[in-house]
Amino acid sequence: MDIDFEDDEDIARIARTIKVIAVVGLSPNEARPSWGVARYLQANGFRIIPVNPGHAGSRILGETVYASLSDIPTSAGVQMVDIFRRPEAVGPLVDEALGSLPDLQSIWFQLGIRNDAAAARARARGITVVQDRCPKIEFPRHL
Repeated sequence: MDIDFEDDEDIARIARTIKVIAVVGLSPNEARPSWGVARYLQANGFRIIPVNPGHAGSRILGETVYASLSDIPTSAGVQMVDIFRRPEAVGPLVDEALGSLPDLQSIWFQLGIRNDAAAARARARGITVVQDRCPKIEFPRHL
């Protein structure tokens, strides 16, 4: 894959400035990609906030799991949402993030996930959107 230099600048800024990341679709199963990515982020100093309705109220990686983005207290200061869901689920998640996370700066769609309409809505609100990328792959070049 060729590097998109505009994306690369955004990724560098995000990696250096973001501290709190909601991970939508975070699985408690250590074999799942979402768990590995969240663990990597945590190990590198990021606070992760798990979002998974099937595990709400439990703990994953030592953090309380929320059923939805709107259930996360605004005091948590979520700055980035990392989405591990199918492309058709992304639109409502982006809208929910825009409406409930006042500190939101960035939305990531994981590898294989693109939703240009949802990305455009977020960008229109000043949110940096990165599609079809993974912070576990991208961040090491910038940390």
